[in-house]
Amino acid sequence: MRRLTVEIAGLESGARLLAPAGMATPAEAVAAASITGGRIAAVLPEPELGLAALEIAAEGGPLTLSYEIAPGGPAYPDIMFAPRATRYTTPADDLAQASVEMARAAGGGMAGIAALVAEAEARFAYAHPDVRFNDGTEAVPYLYCGLTPGSCIDINTYLVASLRAAGFEAGYVYGYFFPAEKGGVTDDMHCWVVTRHAGVVQHWDIAHHMKAGLGPARDALNPRPGWRVALGHSMGHRYGHGAGVVTLKLLAEPVLIGDDGKPGPAPLVARLAAP
Repeated sequence: MRRLTVEIAGLESGARLLAPAGMATPAEAVAAASITGGRIAAVLPEPELGLAALEIAAEGGPLTLSYEIAPGGPAYPDIMFAPRATRYTTPADDLAQASVEMARAAGGGMAGIAALVAEAEARFAYAHPDVRFNDGTEAVPYLYCGLTPGSCIDINTYLVASLRAAGFEAGYVYGYFFPAEKGGVTDDMHCWVVTRHAGVVQHWDIAHHMKAGLGPARDALNPRPGWRVALGHSMGHRYGHGAGVVTLKLLAEPVLIGDDGKPGPAPLVARLAAP
């Protein structure tokens, strides 16, 4: 059993947060979650994804969210791979057509998946842009020339839309990655893509291949040294009910919920003891 802690400082008494309750993967599963410096006011299910959010009421001052991580778990849930009609996952018509043609030209199957991974990698330069390539769009646009600045969020949004357009099962997974050189500490979420084809599950982390200069992306859960914990999957989440519904692209880490019901960032430090 490992422990993941997420520390948030400087919260006012009564501040409201939402945090992922966690998920299970074949590698490990979140077995329990607890809070110091606050309380879990409610557990809010996501109605379509088999996930839940912890609604947390802060007591004021520092707050620590702790997850107990157990080794081993079930297969990835089917819903993670299921296409959903959201603006984060629906491909524009030209992206869909191009993806089908690229996968077919590569021979389909695993070769088709690899071809679309390589195409997504060729369309991005790793960066954290202020404006994302799909901001203001109702479908994931086709990037057909040049390099577009993007982080793991952007790259994997594009890759999942492309893979699904070509008929492949693809899931968008997120949580934390703890680089070995940082001693099990991070202050940001991370995401990656899982494909499932003909009974074979593969893991794709294009962003880490780019950042570490590892060359073309290959199937690897940890292409660079470190450890990761998955806390959720998919894009387009809804938590709560009635006037209190909070709509999010994803819930990878705690977010502050303002008086207007809108989410905002919660500066944090996450820690994981090395296995």
